[in-house]
This record gives sequence, C-alpha cells and structure tokens, in this order.
Amino acid sequence: MKAEKIPLANGNSLDLTGPALVMAIVNCNSDSFYPASRGMAREAVDMALVAEEAGASIIDFGGESSRPGSEYIDADEELRRLIPVIEGFRKHSMLPVSVDTRKAAVAHAALDAGADIINDISALNDDEEMAALCAARGCPIVLMHMKGNPKTMQLAPVYGDVIAEVSTFLLSAAKKAEKAGIKSSRIILDPGMGFGKTVKDNLVLLAHLAEIKLKGYPLLIGLSRKSFIGEITGKETDERLAGTLAANAAAVMAGADIIRLHDVKEGLDMVKVLYAIMEAGYREKK
Repeated sequence: MKAEKIPLANGNSLDLTGPALVMAIVNCNSDSFYPASRGMAREAVDMALVAEEAGASIIDFGGESSRPGSEYIDADEELRRLIPVIEGFRKHSMLPVSVDTRKAAVAHAALDAGADIINDISALNDDEEMAALCAARGCPIVLMHMKGNPKTMQLAPVYGDVIAEVSTFLLSAAKKAEKAGIKSSRIILDPGMGFGKTVKDNLVLLAHLAEIKLKGYPLLIGLSRKSFIGEITGKETDERLAGTLAANAAAVMAGADIIRLHDVKEGLDMVKVLYAIMEAGYREKK
C-alpha cells in the first residue's frame, strides 16, 4: 500500500498523493562534492530561500560532507555550521526542514532550532541514541543503505545480489526503528545511490526500485550529479544536469516519493511533466 502522507511533529504533513516531492540540497560545509551546493551562514539561508521560491517542498541542510573519502567531523563543529542556518531560515520560512546528520546530539539541537526531519545516512547505526530521540520527538526519519562509511565506502564494494542486500537492510532498519517507537508512517527509506556502490550497482538499483517500493514505505532517492552519472556521460560534476534529470525520471516512474537534488527548478519541471504523462496514461487505462 502506498503511503499518502508523512506526518510531521508540528501537526503538518508531507503530501505524497501528487507528484514526487523535491528536496533541495544545501550543504553547510566546504567539502561536499558539488561546489555550487555549498554555503555557510547567511549564504546557506539565502540558498534555501531561493530553493523554496523555485518550488522545493523540503530543504535538506547538511553540516558534514558524506562524499566518498570524506572525514568524520565532531558534533560541536557540525552544530556550529548547522544551527545558525536553521534558525536563520526559520525567521523567513516554515517550509519543512530536513537535517542530514548521524549524531543524536546534532539531531536534538536541530529539532529544537526548527528542523522537522532527520536524514540519517547510517540508518540509526552510528549513534544508539538516535532512534529513541526521533521516537520521542515524533519526527520522520530517513534510513539510508550504505556499505561501509563515507571514508571507505567506494573502495571496491562488492555485492552478491545488490537488490536483495539493499532491500533486506532497509527493511531491517525500518523494523529496528519501529521497535524503538518510531511510527511506520514516519519512516522513509533511501537505497543510498553512490554510497558503497559501483556504477552497475547504481543502475541495477534504479532499474529495480519498484521491488524496494513494494515494502510499503515512502522512498527517497538522492542521485543528483553523482559520479556514476559522470562515468556514464563522461561529464564533470557541473555538467551532469541532463543525466541527473534522466536518472530521477526513472526513479519517479518506479515510485520514488521524494527526489533529493541540487537543481530544484529543473527537477520540479521534470516531475510535473512526467506526472502529467503518467496521470494521462492512468486515465486511459480506466
């Protein structure tokens, strides 16, 4: 059964009954792989406001880079980067805010500052207090599959059956979250494109997303401008928009509920046109 809404702790919700939602990436660091996505302090707030104006449904702020080879940063530094930005954005907007963190202390402060969603690339594995925090605060949680950690994940990852392994991991993570008290309606799954995966692994996951979608949880896909798109097209990061749109179109057709990307305006246009085509096809069948 397809989830229709993701309830937020403030009484609002994310509506999944229409076109896929666009989550805008705003990296509050100087290390993320796409320089145009980076912004600190007021610059990050302005970037988020521009994304909202362009039609984003969610802003995803991240203080710690998770690009391949990136280093872990401590909670104090992550808080220094994130909290002023969330507070600054909240002075101008009530758009839902997601925070990309794997640390409970950072998640706690971010929620206090006005965040609504926790996007945990470790799927609750890096900090044993994260699950209880999200359960107590009633916030949605994104659980992502990753083989290894950002520093090591792209050092020759190997799978026997990538679809089976990712699906099993995500379902197990969801059940762990539910056991900790997080409601199933607040759990979002992310297969982790580019996180410990070869080009072929990413393509196989994209081609079989519907099998993960059958688990019944909302599905978030983040593949914007990633290296596997560059491997296929031969383009550098700043020239991967067309490839990104093609890959996201495939994801939306397979049932993705949220697409996380850098280029909000272009992504939203793609989603609107694709949804209109899909709706026309559905009406024809009826």
